Amino acid sequence: MNSTADLEHLLRAEAPQVLGALVRRFGRFDIAEDAVQEALLAASRAWADGVPENPRSWLIRIGYRRMVDLLRSDQARRRREQEAELAEPVHRGSAAPPSATDDSLTLLLLCCHPALPATSQVALTLRAVGGLTTTEIAHAYGATENTMGTRISRAKQQLAKAGARFTAPTDDDRAERVAAVMRVLYLIFNEGYTATAGDSLTRVDLTREAIRLTRLLVATLPDPEAVGLLALMLLTESRRTARTGPAGELVPLEDQDRAHWDADLIREGTALLDGVWNQAEPGEYQLQAAIAATHAAPGDTDWPQIAMLYLWLERCTPTAPVRLSRVVAVARAYGPTRGLALLDELDLSDDPLTRQRERAVRAHLLEQTGETGKAAAHYREAAALTANEVEQQYLLSRADRLS
Repeated sequence: MNSTADLEHLLRAEAPQVLGALVRRFGRFDIAEDAVQEALLAASRAWADGVPENPRSWLIRIGYRRMVDLLRSDQARRRREQEAELAEPVHRGSAAPPSATDDSLTLLLLCCHPALPATSQVALTLRAVGGLTTTEIAHAYGATENTMGTRISRAKQQLAKAGARFTAPTDDDRAERVAAVMRVLYLIFNEGYTATAGDSLTRVDLTREAIRLTRLLVATLPDPEAVGLLALMLLTESRRTARTGPAGELVPLEDQDRAHWDADLIREGTALLDGVWNQAEPGEYQLQAAIAATHAAPGDTDWPQIAMLYLWLERCTPTAPVRLSRVVAVARAYGPTRGLALLDELDLSDDPLTRQRERAVRAHLLEQTGETGKAAAHYREAAALTANEVEQQYLLSRADRLS
């Protein structure tokens, strides 16, 4: 193990497998995650000088021991005492066999159990499988950290009350649960592609994990929208290395060197999209993938085509990010004045993330119309509303240049 980052990547990759092993063994998701977190903490301390030969087995063994302690202290008498008694050989130090299968998709489906409301499904999955912190999830939802922490805790309690187990979805709830899983994977990828906070624009570990899990979903349940989601991720990820300059500064799409885009990811993403485009009415992920594919096509960007796709997407998914993206596309296709007029017509929510994006878009359009004073002020407002240092520096540099 060469660095702290390598160790963190290993622990993130192993955490769902350890959690899956504990939930399968004890049937208690609500406290299994606590046991996993303590095992990961123990590993981060014990592995500073070297990783054991079988890290998953090590983590499962420590997790088992902690589960025994938690079960014994949980006042559940007979059933839980019997489970603790059965796990006693592990408690004495024998090695627990590692899981032979990848439990990530099973955990995704478990977290998207129909007993949970949609917001709790997404939040719990981001926490248990995606490895996002409660703060990051709260930011994605525009909620406070305390509110999100309470929501996640209640979701685990609801799963326990519902007696949720490692089971495949039924025909009745398959579509709903797979849709929730796709939404989770989409949010994980977005958090990795543009981190909500920190000194780096991206979190490659999250984008890679989202792509890995989406490949697993497509291999297991080849739904056209799931394929569209994978195509979207690959096409978007193809631009990652061109999004930052030598000093880590943000490079906007129109200034990126396309020679640095990953041609293999573009070819794979485009082929996936072409394979499902005519199978059914395109949904939000296929439409977003089509937009990304249009950006990646050789030659000048077809902005009228992108504006049309965003209009189609807005009718399918009328969210603030989609509406703001359509404003940008319309401005590129038909001029900044028309873009500003459309922006003034939009009914946008007033959450911090939407305000930040609206200020940035408005500043960019005002700059193009020559209203540099107003543009600089809006750039500074947008910078104050983001916790990502790379994005913040980019916005401030635009404002300073105009001033």
